[in-house]
Amino acid sequence: MSVKLKKRHEVPDEHKWDLDSVYDTVEAWEKDYARVEAMIPQLTAYQGRLGESAGTLLRALQARDEISKLLEQVVVYARMKEDEDTTNSTYQALSGRSMSLYSRVAAAGAFLTPEILAIPSETIRAWMDQEPGLAAYRHELEDTLREKEHVRSPEVEELLAQVGEVGAASQDIFGKLNHADLKFPSIKDEQGNEVELTHGRYLRFMESPVREVRKQAFEALYTTYNKFRNTLAATYANSVKKDVFYARARRYPSARAAALSATNVPESVYDNLIATVHKNLPSLHRYMQLRRRMLGLDELHMYDVYTPMVPDVDKKVPYEEAVDTILKALAPLGEEYCEVARRGMTEDRWVDIYENEGKRSGAYSFGAYTTKPFILMNYQDNLDSMFTLAHELGHSMHSYFSRKHQPYHYAGYTIFVAEVASTFNEALLTDYLLKSTDDPKLKMYLINHQLESFRTTLYRQTMFAEFEHITHQRVEGGQALTADVLDEIYYDLNKRYYGTEGMVVDDLIAIEWARIPHFYSAFYVYQYATGISAAASLSHQVLTEGQPAVERYLTFLKSGSSDYSTNLLKEAGVDMTSPEPVQQALDVFARLLDEMEQLAG
Repeated sequence: MSVKLKKRHEVPDEHKWDLDSVYDTVEAWEKDYARVEAMIPQLTAYQGRLGESAGTLLRALQARDEISKLLEQVVVYARMKEDEDTTNSTYQALSGRSMSLYSRVAAAGAFLTPEILAIPSETIRAWMDQEPGLAAYRHELEDTLREKEHVRSPEVEELLAQVGEVGAASQDIFGKLNHADLKFPSIKDEQGNEVELTHGRYLRFMESPVREVRKQAFEALYTTYNKFRNTLAATYANSVKKDVFYARARRYPSARAAALSATNVPESVYDNLIATVHKNLPSLHRYMQLRRRMLGLDELHMYDVYTPMVPDVDKKVPYEEAVDTILKALAPLGEEYCEVARRGMTEDRWVDIYENEGKRSGAYSFGAYTTKPFILMNYQDNLDSMFTLAHELGHSMHSYFSRKHQPYHYAGYTIFVAEVASTFNEALLTDYLLKSTDDPKLKMYLINHQLESFRTTLYRQTMFAEFEHITHQRVEGGQALTADVLDEIYYDLNKRYYGTEGMVVDDLIAIEWARIPHFYSAFYVYQYATGISAAASLSHQVLTEGQPAVERYLTFLKSGSSDYSTNLLKEAGVDMTSPEPVQQALDVFARLLDEMEQLAG
């Protein structure tokens, strides 16, 4: 019997996030929307004047922060109200207007960085020494000055800005082809029904316990991409050429150097990641062999790598039990962390808990400097939902501590560290659950959950990162990226990563590069792999060292973006410029694999 979803107005307040704490009426939102509009001229009044004095520069930065802080609140409320019920036209309109306002404010403040860079560096540094208020922006200003040698003359900058839309064409074309024009055939599901294959259904089919369903889905998807391989190769090749063009225009030694320079991450971090994962590929090969044995297969194909090795454990976990379990798992972090987390998940109503009619699917952590760090869930009373809640809580606690301890301009944090706190929470939850049960089925389920997390986030994203590095090097060396070349690079990487003993690396996997959207945002995915590595290292330190490691970790959460990400992690006890954290994470993978092999017999 199906249970009908509640309409939004039928959901009890205690199950909803407290957006009334942001604006209790649309009229209150409208007032702040108008206030932001009125503040735009106050910001643009500083255009052409930043070089006047330390005081002028300080007031311009403060004006930027004041308008940005309020704008953030306006945008967050509108977006989250729309996500509560995506069919509500009132909030659709508010969301659209808020994003339009965001674009207007961004355009109004576009003069800031070029004008700051036009001021002699020694002048800005002297001003920071003279003006205490400006000294509070020291890291931000030094970071801006760091990129000075890569900013070109006003004429060249104007030209680069004008070709920006052309540069975005590859990603736009890929998006239109991938989401609008590509149509996949129908396949037969587990009941023998004809079902059209879609992007959304593909992973569900790949997790199917029926092998023929997985095989059909795999072949249908990649045969379709193969029909457009030359168009997709030309699209991706032009995206790589665009990256190389911009890097050269801004006088970077390579496209990768340009991408990593944005957050001041040394290229050695990227190289260490790939080299350390290569060294530990035998563990992944062992895992593939264990998967083959546990699935009872003579040989493992690429369409067998996502189906669960361990059947779902039918363990009901109501939301209240999940909150209690997560808090016990996070107890090593101390009383303050756990009390804030407890209140956030209960009476302070950070969390929009259950699914309702029209509500956005999935889960996320979101908020503004002036709001609670809200969490959207579609909680399903199972183990998977409990892990998702722990993950999103990690993001929200990071945001809570950063906003509490940092001024607005340092309260955010980079993508490089964004997944650390969330994955850290999952690691502590897994450790707690494994220590709290003697049920071999539950243990195997939990270990498999962690092993898959490492496989898909550390190993797979590193393979993606290596593919990007190779393709960009090819173009920088004057070579062409044809469909055949891209297929060969990608197929060889899959053979290297997954192994060939008892493993069939199907020919069709060679075209998988053609469906990865992240490849159009080059040198981004490696951060997922470094993030899980840092989290594994930090969680291990907290569980083994105790209080000193806890203090370092909490300091990291409170630091926002007040220093470069690699420096903040180093202070916390993880040096991402060395191979050690990645190796520590892969050691955890190997230990979990040992335990899984023993349990499987």
